[in-house]
Amino acid sequence: MDKTEILKLRRSLKSLQKKLGDLGPVMRGSVVMLGPKNKAKRICFSLNKDGKTKMMYLGKKREDKAKEYSQNYKELLGIVEEMTAINMTLLKENAAH
Repeated sequence: MDKTEILKLRRSLKSLQKKLGDLGPVMRGSVVMLGPKNKAKRICFSLNKDGKTKMMYLGKKREDKAKEYSQNYKELLGIVEEMTAINMTLLKENAAH
C-alpha cells in the first residue's frame, strides 16, 4: 500500500471521528407498537438487556425522540464497523497513527 492510499484511509478515519462527535444521543433498542387488533395501540421502547426484554411506554410525544436515538445508535454501529476495517488495514500495513 502506498503513502497516498494510507493518507486517504487516515482522512476517512478523521471524517468518521467527526461523524461520531456530531451523532447526538444514542439508545440501543426499538420503538414498537403494542396492542390487540382493532384496539388502541401503545407506542413503547423495547430493549433486550441481560436476556430480558424491558419496555418503556413512550406515547406520541416521545416517539420521535426515541426513534432518533435508536437511529443514531444504528449509525454509531456502522461508523464503528467502518473504523474497524480501516484500522485493521492500517495495522496490517504498519501504518497506524
